[in-house]
Amino acid sequence: MDHSEIAQKRLAAQHIEGQKFKKPEQVVRWMGAMQAQNYPQALWAIGKRMESATQAQVEQAIAEGKIIRTWPMRGTLHFIAPEDSKWLLALTSPRMLASSKGRLNQLELDDAVLQQSAEIFQQALNGGSRLSRADMMNLLENSGIRVDGQRGYHILWYWSQKGLICLGPLEAKQQTYVLLEEWAPQAKELMREEALLELAKRYFISHGPAALRDFAWWCGLPMKDVRLALELAKPFLVSEEVDGAEYWFSGDSPIPANDSSLHLLPAFDEYLLGYTNLSAVLPVEYSGKVVPGKNGVFFPIIVEDGQVTGTWKKEIARKSIAFEFNPFSPERDLPASWQKEAEAFSNFLGMPMTL
Repeated sequence: MDHSEIAQKRLAAQHIEGQKFKKPEQVVRWMGAMQAQNYPQALWAIGKRMESATQAQVEQAIAEGKIIRTWPMRGTLHFIAPEDSKWLLALTSPRMLASSKGRLNQLELDDAVLQQSAEIFQQALNGGSRLSRADMMNLLENSGIRVDGQRGYHILWYWSQKGLICLGPLEAKQQTYVLLEEWAPQAKELMREEALLELAKRYFISHGPAALRDFAWWCGLPMKDVRLALELAKPFLVSEEVDGAEYWFSGDSPIPANDSSLHLLPAFDEYLLGYTNLSAVLPVEYSGKVVPGKNGVFFPIIVEDGQVTGTWKKEIARKSIAFEFNPFSPERDLPASWQKEAEAFSNFLGMPMTL
């Protein structure tokens, strides 16, 4: 196995190529967690792995609570399956909460203030209510809890990490908050080793071939837990060594396609964000074109035969979509298959495409 085959296997494992899913919730559960701080881009990340998906179809799954958006790993928003919310937060949030103590102290958010805010949220959201972020801030202010200087944001983040609240569907283009126990009544609880096993299996089967340090980056757990998780999952995986690194993946992985392919993937897609070592898909000399200024903001990417070969963006005007493509090698033309991909994205949004 070489880097080219690693890339091809990842395309198949992530269902970017090959068999697609029929429902949005099937995609999210398969992937374990999907980075979702950029909401519109994250919708396309799901749609890209489905058969003839539409944005409305994905958002309907969110509105029905079949997909949850919260902060389960690395302090970053992800889409997860509702049944995974309890055990995943229980596994990953302690480290995040421990690392936030200094910042909470700076903001004078002590246990008394945090507990008071929890009681306010519980009472206001009980019974299936949804409130926008502005409404949540007003609740705190009206109860004498200051929200300035990021205090409000950290209160919301803290209680999302603790599993009290999570993000609900958009209403009038505004993100809402709901009680997690009401939004995900089917959430499972797992013993710690069961949770570690489940997380490792979910990652390596959906993201493999991947190395231990890729998994460590993705889940954000201490290395002691990461190593134990992989050890527990090894009976369900196979491995190969490439350039001195051991890569783990499912022995039942789909066979990668041999035909040439082109994909328009969204910003922050798991095809890039799911790994710390990107050498198999993105040459280091081009990384600055995907993340200009190394500021953590990723551009949507063009992927050809598993390799990131450029970036793209859309502009919506007069109810149609215009595309701009920026290949890393500007002297070359993109293959004709880019138009098919652009049409798929236009259909996803339900808007016509202009060339």
